[in-house]
Amino acid sequence: MRHYFLMRLDHVSYVASHDQISDVVQRIGSQIGTAFVDGGIHPQFGTRNFTAPLLNGQYIEVVCALDHPAAEKTPFGQAVTKKAAEGGGWLTWVFSTESIEPIEVQFGRASIEGHRRRPNGKDLTWKQIGVADIVKNPYQPFFIEWLSEEHPSSDGVAVSKLHTINIEKTEASSELWWIKNITDLGIVNWIEPVSMPEGILSVEFLAPSGVVVID
Repeated sequence: MRHYFLMRLDHVSYVASHDQISDVVQRIGSQIGTAFVDGGIHPQFGTRNFTAPLLNGQYIEVVCALDHPAAEKTPFGQAVTKKAAEGGGWLTWVFSTESIEPIEVQFGRASIEGHRRRPNGKDLTWKQIGVADIVKNPYQPFFIEWLSEEHPSSDGVAVSKLHTINIEKTEASSELWWIKNITDLGIVNWIEPVSMPEGILSVEFLAPSGVVVID
């Protein structure tokens, strides 16, 4: 039985090493004309992030792994650590939904709860599923249901918006079960890999200065 449910693109995730995250945040922030804020620590994943708001209720995060056992034992920590070891760059794209239950049915397993502790002491909470799959299939997004009323897109002033996500993959888009359920297909540019591995090649933003490409 096929389950239909609407999802929207929530955010895109870029990985940097712990030593380089400040420089990466400054570089990307200056390119899109938006200041990043300290998003805090994901204690159960062994990671931390900085976020910048985008128009249309979306955001970009730059994330790094911490010297913490959770970074080696959890799927998200492992994915971030692996990407950082490869030199960093785009990790994934993330879709949000009002109810994650139909997506749990697709995966045949339960979602897990995540939370991020902000520097002001407040927690953001959500449910997520699909993180383990992005290591095997880098073009695959993962999926979340926000439990908190607050959203990272409200942290700061947004002036840029997502324009195009260039993704390399070999599997036909019609074979991806989530394609018919997302509302943001217009910004996706599928590219067949030649020598590069599958996954997000670059993301284009429409900034006040024009189109900005970040690879």
